[in-house]
Amino acid sequence: QVQLVEFGGGLVQPGGSRRLSCSASATISSLNAMGWYRQAPGTQRELVAVFRSGATNYADSVKGRFTISRDNIKNTIDLHMSTLKPEDTAVYYCNGRWAWGDYWGKGTLVTVSS
Repeated sequence: QVQLVEFGGGLVQPGGSRRLSCSASATISSLNAMGWYRQAPGTQRELVAVFRSGATNYADSVKGRFTISRDNIKNTIDLHMSTLKPEDTAVYYCNGRWAWGDYWGKGTLVTVSS
């Protein structure tokens, strides 16, 4: 069983920046995919940014504003968010897909509001 724990959520003003971090209890160097998803109230969970098959993919709504990064030594994956908008308000979830299973963190809430 793999544990994923997200850190960094909170209240941010519009136009501000925030970094989310996800810590994995297993090595991430052999992952099939790992990334961030989000779910706003009343909506479905959606992809934000993901490492998959050696490439990085971003949702159109965050391109140019968010950057995903990984540290294979610390087994962490970060989401650097900038120029935040109220519509970025959501619970952000970390996801990791290993050969033996697909795992989710419990999520961290990001609220963008003045």
